[in-house]
Amino acid sequence: MSNLNISNTLRPATVTVVIPVYNGGPAFERCMASVLAANPAPDEIIVVDDGSTDLSCEIARKEGVCLLHSGRKQGPAVARNQGVQRAKCDWIFFVDADVTIAPNTIGILKSKIAGDESLDALIGSYDNLPGASNLLSQYKNLLHHYTHQQSSSEGFTFWGACGAIRRTVFLEQGGFDENYALPSIEDIELGYRLNAANYKIAVFPDLQVKHLKRWDSVSLLRTDLFQRAIPWSKLLLKYGQMKNSLNLSYWCRARVAVSGLLALSSVLATVWPAMLWVAVGFMITLLILDFPVLNWFRRERGLLFAIGIIPWHWFSHFYSGVAFAAVLAQHYSMNERDKILSNSPPSTVKPANSSLTSEGIE
Repeated sequence: MSNLNISNTLRPATVTVVIPVYNGGPAFERCMASVLAANPAPDEIIVVDDGSTDLSCEIARKEGVCLLHSGRKQGPAVARNQGVQRAKCDWIFFVDADVTIAPNTIGILKSKIAGDESLDALIGSYDNLPGASNLLSQYKNLLHHYTHQQSSSEGFTFWGACGAIRRTVFLEQGGFDENYALPSIEDIELGYRLNAANYKIAVFPDLQVKHLKRWDSVSLLRTDLFQRAIPWSKLLLKYGQMKNSLNLSYWCRARVAVSGLLALSSVLATVWPAMLWVAVGFMITLLILDFPVLNWFRRERGLLFAIGIIPWHWFSHFYSGVAFAAVLAQHYSMNERDKILSNSPPSTVKPANSSLTSEGIE
């Protein structure tokens, strides 16, 4: 489905870059410099400040771009929605405040748009040269790069760090869900709605941006668990389907399952030593399943790097599976509770607070 009109077919599509920022710091300054250096340049640049207390507003104001204010910290979903409301162009290109674009990024984007008039949205990829040099940052950003490079050309979700969408389609779908008050899966959720409405989303691995974020163990676990794995698991249950793509491919699901069995057999081995051999078997299985990505890491960063990230890689499989299992258990327990309540005689269901009466509080 595409909301093309006659005027769109008579001229090249125009592009507004929308950047939400909250205390962007030096990374945001580099982001702004890269967008302003793009050749060709975007037709419009809108920065939405989400209550920053640093110099982010001054950075945007100094560059002379359109600067909006959300008023207080409300999350990137709100900020992006406000930016789109102000935008005047046909397409919106969302860029995060901690990424930089290449000089030819806008040109590549416009060529993709012009090359397929049925396209409604598209996403790109991180490049293979992340900004932060520590192991976790290199691992996390390179894994994201690898995942998108291996993806099929047909997308089923959206991505706010490097994603473009027709403005009319975005508005028709109601924009990002503003219930996500923190950076989370608001972009993935939008992608599910686009997919359900039969809009065409494409993945273009050659449309790349550089991620500057520095990951450490605390930020990685907090983000992966509470801002991605848990809400994404809830989203999967809501839509009742898992596409065989990106982080939900059959191979990814198999790795998650084996990591759980490895953890279980390792725990059992402490009281039943024979289980150690079972654990070794699962380790070998996981190495086989992970060989393509580990071999890719070896080619990109060397053998020692590939070996060094194995514990974190396996741990990520494990806690993703735990998050999904916990959400699944909660989902079915709530369903069972609702069934019991719906089948119970009214007299057996007592109010939560027996001091409440029809006349109010006693």
